[in-house]
Amino acid sequence: MARFLRRHDEHDPPIGEIPVPHGPETGNEHADFPSRHSINYATDYEKQIFSHITHPDDSYTGEGVYWADLPFWKRLSFVSKVDRAESSAEAAHIWGMFKNDPLSPVAWYFRNAILPGAGLGLEGYVLFSIGNLEPLFGSVWNTCWGKKPTECSKDWVSAVQYLEIIGIMVGQVFVGIIGDWIGRRWGLIQDALVMLLGLCMLTGSWGTTLQGWVIMYGWSLFVYGIGVGGEYPITATSSMENAVSAGRMSTRDDRLHRGRKVTMAFLMQGWGQFVNQVMLIVLLIIFNRGHGNPPYSMTATQYAFRLSFAFPAIGTLWLAYYRTWKMKSAGKQLEKAKKKAHVTGYDVQSMKMVINNFGGRLLATAGGWFCNDVFFYGNKLFQSQFISVISGGQGTVMTTWTWNLVNVVVSLAGYYTASMTIDNKMYGRKTMQQVGFLMCFIMFVIPAFNYEYYTSPAGIHAFQAMYFLSSFFNQFGPNSVTFLVAGEVYPTQIRASAHGFSAMIGKAGALLAAILYSYISDQTKFYVVPWFGLAGMLITLIWLPDTTGLDLKEQERRWQYILNGRDNEYHGIAIHPQHLSLWERWMGVGKNYHPDLDMKAKIRDLRAEWDEKEAARAGSDAESMDPVDDDGDFTDEIHDYFRGTVHNGNSLKGKVKENDRTSPSRSNDDATLGEQSVNEKIEPAPLTSN
Repeated sequence: MARFLRRHDEHDPPIGEIPVPHGPETGNEHADFPSRHSINYATDYEKQIFSHITHPDDSYTGEGVYWADLPFWKRLSFVSKVDRAESSAEAAHIWGMFKNDPLSPVAWYFRNAILPGAGLGLEGYVLFSIGNLEPLFGSVWNTCWGKKPTECSKDWVSAVQYLEIIGIMVGQVFVGIIGDWIGRRWGLIQDALVMLLGLCMLTGSWGTTLQGWVIMYGWSLFVYGIGVGGEYPITATSSMENAVSAGRMSTRDDRLHRGRKVTMAFLMQGWGQFVNQVMLIVLLIIFNRGHGNPPYSMTATQYAFRLSFAFPAIGTLWLAYYRTWKMKSAGKQLEKAKKKAHVTGYDVQSMKMVINNFGGRLLATAGGWFCNDVFFYGNKLFQSQFISVISGGQGTVMTTWTWNLVNVVVSLAGYYTASMTIDNKMYGRKTMQQVGFLMCFIMFVIPAFNYEYYTSPAGIHAFQAMYFLSSFFNQFGPNSVTFLVAGEVYPTQIRASAHGFSAMIGKAGALLAAILYSYISDQTKFYVVPWFGLAGMLITLIWLPDTTGLDLKEQERRWQYILNGRDNEYHGIAIHPQHLSLWERWMGVGKNYHPDLDMKAKIRDLRAEWDEKEAARAGSDAESMDPVDDDGDFTDEIHDYFRGTVHNGNSLKGKVKENDRTSPSRSNDDATLGEQSVNEKIEPAPLTSN
């Protein structure tokens, strides 16, 4: 009797197949359903209705080829075409804004760059005031800040720099954890409040002796440094996760301009340096008998440095208000990620898995930042000595400040150049960081081995050019890129912690520079520093992945596969060789990349997302204060496809549903039909009885 019974080979039919009862397994089954090979690939109908989600035209050609899979010249042509179209659209949009309201572009820049980067602007203002104030303090209180102090301990004067950097390191780790544990918004608020406290302490710092004041000044900078340190992870993650608005990630703007969005906030650090230098020059002229020439009185110095800290305190107070009452959705993306992972507190499991899966990336972001900060903060903390060499050692405090202002302007040019090019797929993050490190290495190693010539009148102009070029390429390179990628290459749940850890290791480089530079000559600094640029370039080459043009949501999708123990089943572009480090390619991470298999997997993932939204919508109250998020990507055809309702197969231009946002719960029969593909919709498959 068994030989008359036939059984289908597939008991788990894919989307599009109608399951029917089967008899017992006899070993003589036939295969009426498609083979396993065929069900892993999307049908033509599925490709058409899902292509705007799975294959956006800014990343894929009309034939569905990912830009990184194209040959070089075709890739260059495609990328250039997309960039030109986007630039034209942005120019037209800006012109339209200007015609409606000439000040609206300024308002846009204020909302999208100045406000997100206000904390980093204050950080740049205060942090780099140390290097600016040092020559003034040395001129007025020579017995304390001079080369041979008699009234103050040299160790305490040096500790001023150490305490600030240590405070920053504490803040980076502490606030990074808070940002992932309690939320981005609370991290933003507490940062502003701690910075406000530190500024109040700096403004009112005093002591019964000069050394007592130095000690108070140092500890005030430590407190302020805690707030400043927190700005790094919390500003980077909040800017990145709100690249458009309200936490939406998978958008065209995210893919094309995420790097620009974050670095526009980061470059406020450069404006902070600029404003601080201008403020000090103006205040000193006002209180020093109307000019900047020495001698400088103690009264003029007291007014200048205290008011220079008091003014940003007012801005920080407003920042605390704004973050408390105007940034209530700052942690929306983190909340969604935690809800999806069923985590309420700090996601320790994700941290462990990041260390296991992304250890090379941690080495790249932390190690690259360390090498950069030896350059960057070493230059800034001891810029007065460098500029003394550039100016021939003949200048006054005002001369030093003027040269520094020129250097800041050059740095700002580097910041803006980085912001405008960091999303270009043919250049991007990784190349920018490597070139920046290489140029810094060259600009320091050349004068190191011919120091006497380059500091002489004959070579001083070449020395000036190399110093300013190193400032430009430091911003148009590792200083901007390290800030961005330290959050970009990690999942949402621990993004702030990973960024804070990387930044903390980076500040260890600044601490090394602060300690080392205190005990070595200017020429020796040029012998030591260049090799950190070379090391940074090699670390970037081997361990840093290039996330330029990669959708942030696609990285989150890969992370969900890793969390679920299904990392070998992920076939998407997040493991494309273009987006992996050299080390990850050596380890075989990209071996499962398969765009055709990934298309079908994406549809399954979208189905799960659609089911979640439908369930949430069905259970939500019309009066709820927390409406169901709907990003509008699902068209009529997609809704009908997932519901399993018959739809005209010729209508392929699906429009987003605007009114039908509440759908009835699906019955089991509906769920079955929801798995039906277009082949069965147009011509139902025959049912085979047992």
